[in-house]
Formats: sequence, C-alpha cells, structure tokens
Amino acid sequence: MQKKKITLVGLVLMTLSTIYGFANTTVAYDQMGYASIIWYILGAVLFLLPTALMFAEYGSTFKDAHGGIYSWLAGSIGEEWAFIGTFIWLSSWIIWLMSTASKVWIPFATTLFGHDTTQTWSFLGLSSTKTVGLLAILWILTVTWFAVRGMDSISKISSVGGIFVSLLTVIFAIASIVVLVFNGGHLAQPVTGIGSFINSPNPQFTSPIAVISFMVYAVFAYAGTETLGGVTDNMKDPAKTFPRGLIISTVIITVMYSLSIFLWGITTNWHSVLGHGQVNLGNITYVLMANLGVVLGQSLHLSAAASSILGTAFARFAGLSMFMAYMGSFFVLVYSPLKSFIMGSNPNFWPAKMTQLNKKGMPGFAMWTQAVIVAVLIFFVTFGGSNASQFYVILTNMGNISTSFPYIFLVAAFPFFKRKKGLERPFEIYKKRWITDAVSIIVLIVLVGGIGFTAVTPIIQHDYVTAFWTIIGPIFFGAIAWAFLTYQSHKLAKNK
Repeated sequence: MQKKKITLVGLVLMTLSTIYGFANTTVAYDQMGYASIIWYILGAVLFLLPTALMFAEYGSTFKDAHGGIYSWLAGSIGEEWAFIGTFIWLSSWIIWLMSTASKVWIPFATTLFGHDTTQTWSFLGLSSTKTVGLLAILWILTVTWFAVRGMDSISKISSVGGIFVSLLTVIFAIASIVVLVFNGGHLAQPVTGIGSFINSPNPQFTSPIAVISFMVYAVFAYAGTETLGGVTDNMKDPAKTFPRGLIISTVIITVMYSLSIFLWGITTNWHSVLGHGQVNLGNITYVLMANLGVVLGQSLHLSAAASSILGTAFARFAGLSMFMAYMGSFFVLVYSPLKSFIMGSNPNFWPAKMTQLNKKGMPGFAMWTQAVIVAVLIFFVTFGGSNASQFYVILTNMGNISTSFPYIFLVAAFPFFKRKKGLERPFEIYKKRWITDAVSIIVLIVLVGGIGFTAVTPIIQHDYVTAFWTIIGPIFFGAIAWAFLTYQSHKLAKNK
C-alpha cells in the first residue's frame, strides 16, 4: 500500500504544533514587553528559517539512519564529536526535566486554588523554594518508576493537553480583542512611539548586553526544528514543498508570536501587574491569564466579584491545560531522547549497563541514572540559597542555554557535511559553498552571541549563583561525555 505523502498544508500544521508555544509569549512579555517582538522577528529570520533548511538537508541525506542528530553529526564531523554534541543535546532534555519537575507544581496549584500558592508552601519548616524542590525530586523519581515499567499510556494525556493549550490560545485572542473593542481601543500598556518596541519596561533588560541576551529566549521559542529534518522523504516533491512550507510556517509563527505579545498589552500594564515580587517566570502565564479574565469582566461591566471569578476560571483553565501537557510530555521525554541516543550511537562509547534494555524495552539503568542526575541538580539549585524569583530565572536560563547550545554543533558541522563526498543528497537548498558558509557563520554569531550575553549578564550584575547555574549545564554534560569517551577508549585499547 502506498504511503500517504505529507502535503504543504500538513507540513505547515506540523511545524506550527512542533514550534509554537503559548507560554513563550508570556515569558517574552514579562522580560521585554513589546520590545520582545523585534527579537522574535530576528530570531525567525536569522535562526528558524536557515536552520530548518539545514536540518532538512541533514534529514533527507541520512534518512535511513536511526540515531537522529547523532547520525547527522557522525556523518559530518566524526563519531567522537557527534557523541559529545548529542550528549549536550540530551542534557537539554535533562535540564527540561529538571526545570519542569519544579514548574509543574505551579499549574497544579493554580488548577486547585485558582492562583499560584506554591510560594506559601512549607514542609518541616523549609522555605517554599526548598519545598517545591523536594516535590520536584519526588515527581521525577515517581515518573521514572512508572516509565521503566513501560507504563507510557499516560503520554496520551499530552495530546489532550495540546488540545487544551490550543483552546487556551483561542480564548486568549478572542478575550483580548473583546476587551480592546469594549475599551475603545485603549491599551493597558500604552504605546508611546517607536521606543515602546525598542525599550523594555523590565529594569533587568535595559542594558545592551541584557537586551542582546534575549535572543536566546527567541531561539528557545523556535526550538524543535531538528525534529522536522526527517520528514522530507515522506513528501511529494520535497525540493519545492519543504522550503515553501517552512517559509509559510516561519511567517505564520512569527506573526502569531508577535501578535500574541502585543495582545498581552491590551489587558496587562507591565508595571502594575508584573513589576512586583509575586510574579516570576514560573507563574507568569497564570498571572496574565487571571488578569485577562478580570479585565474582561470589568470591560463587560460585570461586578467586581464576577470579574474576580472569571479571572480565577481563566487561571484554572490555563493551569489545567499546562499541567496536562506537562504530565503527558514528561512520561515521553523521561525515556524517549535517552533511548534514541543510546540505541542510535556507537555502543562502544557506553558502559555495558547503560545500553541494556529491560523486559519492557526500556533502558532502565540509564533512566534511573538520569533520574538521579536530575534529582541531584534540583537539590543543589533549590538549596543553593536562591529565592523563588531567582530560582525560576535560573531554571529558565539553564533551559534556554542547554536547548540552544546543541544547535552550535549542528550549524558548525553543516559546512563539513556539505563538503563530504559520496553522500546521496535527494534534497538541497544550499547549493553554493559561499552561501553555505555565510549562512552558517551568521547563525553561529546569533547563537554564540545570545548564549554568551546570557551567561555574562548575571556576572555583570554580580549575581554569581545565577551565572554559575546558567553556564554549568553544557559544560558539565560536555565534560561527562568527554570522560565517557576517554574511559571507553582506554578500555577498548586494553582489550585489543
């Protein structure tokens, strides 16, 4: 039976569902206000589109390989560098598990109580941050316990969560437009000229270095493009369909992000709603949704009590949507990236126990090793003396840098991939060497600049705790990968 081919519309929808994230818009508005829009546009032009086309070439050339980006890197720059680069890619998922294990309690609390109560939680006299940290450790251990037994059916919740998040986006857009109409076009966050789209209302993002570091947030918002590289062989006429679909997707996603950020300004005045200590990068989405409900009620001339109830309902719906999406994703991501890397890479690079699968087909030992690493990292970050606001900044920065860092390997390896002889290339966009080199250099400058400035900003602000945890992820996991390689190489040499 002939396999159904992916159409242009199907590719666009697939790209939208893979890349667009509702919570990215709330983080962007919190960090930079309207000024984040220009960085999201630059991120799309200088990162999303060029890298997606690169990954399409990788994916079509190595379509029969099962190691994902490991196979791409191994076929371009060799297995050793591929192992280190992919190990750092794996670390981005480990950091995601770590940050989400802590953040998942915020939508859970919001669903139950109508607002974020985690900052008041306490266990045995511990602070709220430490209490949430302990719950996060319990969460990762519990999920791993279920996942190693093959109980991954709960991952279906992620698709239900995805539907809820889509509804959340629609409700947010409709409610914002209704408020704009009923308020006669008045914006809660006024536009006072071109400066509103250049200068951030957030005092932490006023210096040039801090502003440029926001590029990492934009790159993070567009992360996931590497997963699209393997679908070119399932398309009809991919040489035309794929670039056309990506250009259309890039325009749509950029407009959706830019418009969403602007829509938050209809109901949310930055200084009155966000400019105080109760709002952090963990609960920002639920604070903004609650505020949206209250302002909608006021615009419709409801009573104060009714407006408050509407705000609580919006917050609860956002909490339920995000909690279900997080939970479903967790049960997949706790084993999927780890399993694909271990099974796709050279088994000689791993200790024997790491590559063994249990009766359910799960790399049990590797998954428990991962769980322990995540638990230890959560413990050290949580008990490192940071308050709730700083805690979520650390988690967000760690996630952003760890997610962005592997792209350096993929982009830097691309010119080497293009120079490789004897490869069958069914899909090519970058046909001239100078274009390949120029685009690779531009994207690398964007990535290295964004990561570098994100790492430097807390140092300049003398916030050395945040700086340490922001930088440590890729360095720590890169060192582990190098140690693995060195140990296994010596072991192989002795056995010869």
